[in-house]
Amino acid sequence: MKQTFNVVISALNSQYIHSSLSPWYLLAGIRAYCGDKINAVVEEGTVNEPYETVAARIVSHRPAVVGLSCYIWNISSIFRIIPLIKRELPEAVIVLGGPEVSYRAASVLEENPFVDYIISGEGEAPFAMLINALYKGDDVTDLPGLCCRREDGIFTSEPYTSREDPPRPYSEEYFNKLEGRIAYLETSRGCPYRCAFCLSARCGGVHFFDIERAKKEMILLSKSGAQTIKLMDRTFNANRQRAYEIFEFILSEYGREIPYGVCFHFEIAGDLLDERTVALLATAPPGAIQFEIGVQSFNPKTLQSINRITDIQKLKENIRRILEAGNIHLHIDLIAGLPYEDKESFIKSFHAAYYLKPHMLQLGFLKLLYGAPMREYPEKFPCEYSDIPPYEVRQTPWLAREELEELHIVEQSLDRMYNSGRFLRTLKYLTEECRFTPYRLFYELGSYVREKGSGTHSLDAYTTLIFSYFSSCEGVDPSRLRDCMVCDRLATNSSGILPPVLRRADPLHRKIKRELEDRHPRPPRLKRGMALLYSEPCAVYADYDHPDPVTGEYKLQKFYYDK
Repeated sequence: MKQTFNVVISALNSQYIHSSLSPWYLLAGIRAYCGDKINAVVEEGTVNEPYETVAARIVSHRPAVVGLSCYIWNISSIFRIIPLIKRELPEAVIVLGGPEVSYRAASVLEENPFVDYIISGEGEAPFAMLINALYKGDDVTDLPGLCCRREDGIFTSEPYTSREDPPRPYSEEYFNKLEGRIAYLETSRGCPYRCAFCLSARCGGVHFFDIERAKKEMILLSKSGAQTIKLMDRTFNANRQRAYEIFEFILSEYGREIPYGVCFHFEIAGDLLDERTVALLATAPPGAIQFEIGVQSFNPKTLQSINRITDIQKLKENIRRILEAGNIHLHIDLIAGLPYEDKESFIKSFHAAYYLKPHMLQLGFLKLLYGAPMREYPEKFPCEYSDIPPYEVRQTPWLAREELEELHIVEQSLDRMYNSGRFLRTLKYLTEECRFTPYRLFYELGSYVREKGSGTHSLDAYTTLIFSYFSSCEGVDPSRLRDCMVCDRLATNSSGILPPVLRRADPLHRKIKRELEDRHPRPPRLKRGMALLYSEPCAVYADYDHPDPVTGEYKLQKFYYDK
């Protein structure tokens, strides 16, 4: 009788807060399709850990087989960890899978002698079949999705897809290791779109999982301690009726089977939302739902060139209506470097997105992924990109290197000023009253910040840089600017302490503070932040109890006084 056959499945996440589902799917596949002599475990880690530490955890199980899930954020680390594993366990079989190797299996096998097998495509059933074959000593020829070396050379298979629902990944071990991190849920695979920069459409259309299973898993995850449950579906509302039913289920169970405070994050196509779904979403409890909408561009020629079908007017209308309801956090994505998007065109797309006033506006940069049409057909999609992960575009026929670098400067300012949510009143003042265009504002500030040092600036230091730069600009009232920044600070920082650049030594402060306490006593055990404004005769204050579940801000109130 053969002894137990040990298998380690490992995933390196980009940050601890993330918890990849892929190794847990593979573990579920082994338990569903393999015999009881297969002892499989999951070892998670992050790309920020020392390679030796990750390798040591894997080696400690003395595995016969090591499976590694490969993505653009971890592939470089994985290639460094594999030799460390083989040094300690030279007989261990190394199996790779995931999108970063599925579409370049031949080159990975050629360049990495320590890699024994690659599973291309979905891995639950093929990986389990391979484990069974290795355990029994059977021939692995013709296993679905398997890529390997043979006597006559390297053999590759087409990426495997299944029309059956995968085994459920949520084991007791999964929940023991989740520990309140972001939980992930998949209710479908594939995508109805065939965007030239994406891999999602290569799964052979959309495969929707059983909807009752999806509902049960939503409840299961919502009771796990995770505050955010992120849906992995590439276009969640590709089927409008199904999406409506799931939204309706969440709202009907919220505060019952689904605890208050849990948030479900969906990636959707904004133009596919119909009237009744928008009306239903307007009734959602604040903070229960988040949306991410991949707009990519507002240039019709660009969208057409990448096979992205979008009703731009319907998209804008639905975004406005969702934001007007005020109960759903909305995140919009743009991609720089797409075909026919020059600097002028991108600025138009950027301003169109900015003036919709989403809660987050992500400025991303085109990445030429293995397997994506934009990489496979360079004559149709000419551009220069990095040959190391994440394969980011360097220049295109429409955007020069210098222009892409300028967009990176804008991105950095956008993230710290706008996406952080910490300077929204300041931005409103600068763009609406001082007439800065958003692009110009973020670029000029970003350039100024770079001049003052390339390191990471603390929040207080960054606040100082913002005030220093804009207070000297023509048309900006330093007192008004300071007041806007004070309001921003008190509404978003529960310490209630202003940075030195915004403090004013004013003998009135203590008097007004006492008067405020007399008229509006501070709730017991709550901290209060308070400051005097100078562009109008009032104080502003915030009691730090519960931030707004959509914006993350604390309620800001004004207290008018007689001088």
